[in-house]
Amino acid sequence: MKIGFIGLGNMGLPMAANLVKAGHSVTGYDLNAAAMTALTQAGGQVAASAGEAVKGANVVITMLPAGEHVRQVYLNQGGLIDVTKGQKPLLIDCSTIDVDSARAVEAEARKAGLAMLDAPVSGGTAGAQNGTLTFMVGGSAEAFEAGKPVLEAMGKNIFHAGDAGAGQAVKICNNMMLAINMVGVAEGFILAQKLGLDWQKLHAICATATSNSWALSNYCPAPGTVATAPSARDYAPGFMAQLMLKDVKLSQAAAEATGSPTPLAAQAMSFYQAVCDAGDGAKDFSVVFRWLAGQGR
Repeated sequence: MKIGFIGLGNMGLPMAANLVKAGHSVTGYDLNAAAMTALTQAGGQVAASAGEAVKGANVVITMLPAGEHVRQVYLNQGGLIDVTKGQKPLLIDCSTIDVDSARAVEAEARKAGLAMLDAPVSGGTAGAQNGTLTFMVGGSAEAFEAGKPVLEAMGKNIFHAGDAGAGQAVKICNNMMLAINMVGVAEGFILAQKLGLDWQKLHAICATATSNSWALSNYCPAPGTVATAPSARDYAPGFMAQLMLKDVKLSQAAAEATGSPTPLAAQAMSFYQAVCDAGDGAKDFSVVFRWLAGQGR
């Protein structure tokens, strides 16, 4: 397939490279010239603008920072919906954004006769590089079936969550739970240290007990417990704390709009805000452990 890929950041670039590896013809665009150079080195092509990157494409994929960027790229005059409505590609947005923005962009795409999926991902930069991402997909069943082979070139687990916006809804619920879980694991290991326990022994025990979770067994925030976790590399991301803060804020906006009680998420959000305010927003989100540990001194 001919694929236009807009947004070649820490996630988008390896995703686009995996599409090239799968045999697709990929033309990318990003504001960062170095990212476009990296795509050419991976075998892709680059364009001078987003509109040029999607000319003649069968599929258009976007991986952008926030809802306002997605709205800008798709909805403005000369945006992706405007320039592609004559060629009818499948549109796939893999950004993590608010549900309202996802549904608004999909509705405009539908008016123009275009099918669109919201398909945010989980798995971090390692998943993007290894092609093992989980895709949470919203959109029609027909659009999902059309897009699934493309998503399978970038991910391992491809789920149809429901209609437009459902993918984003799953993603913000997932990341809200992960944020809470990571704080809980961090608190447990901090308490264990104060009680004189060995972290590696605690990890080995709890990884087989009822407190086990992905955050504990695979991504433990206590340094020296999991060799492959960001905590073993001075919290190099991974998934940046500032992105987790963005996602938890999305969950809290949705919770307020729907009247859902999320007091633990609200507390976790305050912790991640403090982490970012302290200058660690570009560290992995598991760095909340280090911030919490500092509060007890």
